[in-house]
Amino acid sequence: MRFDFKNLQDRKGRYVIGLTFVFLSIALIGLAFSKEGRSSFDEAKTEILLRKLGHQLLLQSGDSVSKVLPIERITTDQYRIRFEQHLTFQPDSLLNTAKDLLSEDSVTRNYIVNVLNCATNAVAYGFAIAGDKEDDIVPCLGRKQPSGCYAIDIKFKSIGYGGKEVYVLGSLSALAFICFVVFRPRALQGARKEDEPAEVFHFGLVQFDPHEKLLRINNENIDLTRTEARLMHIFALSPNETISRSRLQKEIWEDEGVIVGRSLDMFISKLRKKLETVPDINIVVVRGKGYKLEVTL
Repeated sequence: MRFDFKNLQDRKGRYVIGLTFVFLSIALIGLAFSKEGRSSFDEAKTEILLRKLGHQLLLQSGDSVSKVLPIERITTDQYRIRFEQHLTFQPDSLLNTAKDLLSEDSVTRNYIVNVLNCATNAVAYGFAIAGDKEDDIVPCLGRKQPSGCYAIDIKFKSIGYGGKEVYVLGSLSALAFICFVVFRPRALQGARKEDEPAEVFHFGLVQFDPHEKLLRINNENIDLTRTEARLMHIFALSPNETISRSRLQKEIWEDEGVIVGRSLDMFISKLRKKLETVPDINIVVVRGKGYKLEVTL
């Protein structure tokens, strides 16, 4: 009887990998319970900051008597500030007060503010703060809003999973990987492709690296913001093809919870400026349809 040493090695390897993921699952479960207390602390701190924001807005409105009503938690990352009486507000003051109170903490550094009309629930004013100043969306400053019943919705960018989500995700991930390793070992060979560098686009003298968020023009590196890189990536995948405004807005801003039409024009203008030294490449307007990365090389 011939002893299959190679098969033994394969079985041992799969066993070790499977055991590793079991321990990883246990570690994630422990992490879930250890994070629960911290998460509750962050939530309490956030509600205090939001009450302080509401208090400052009442003072700026000339009201030092009425109350900020209890903060309403709508979802895990979304809160609503409501007021006992009507108020007025200046967009500049709301923006600056929010940034002063919320930008110091990493948990509340990225957020979207929408001021709602109580009667219609329509958005009377809104802005988005992304941590990266160039990616902030701040329209229509300098226009004082009329007195009325307002509620302020603030949605924070999620920075991770809570305790229960980590428990479920860790357990399911470990089980899926164990099954994958045990029953489909050959598929592991293809997993190495994920380590390969992201595609770099070449347009004559221009190179675009979406992973590094860089344009290289005549061997000069030009940094792009996250939004500029996402926008350029969509164009680079379909050169000389018209891409609708609605698609660009949907793919870039919809996951942030708000779409501001003028923001697209602003980032298109920024990209054009960074490409202006290359006459054969330009982002052109296709009237009534959208935009196109025009390459004439």
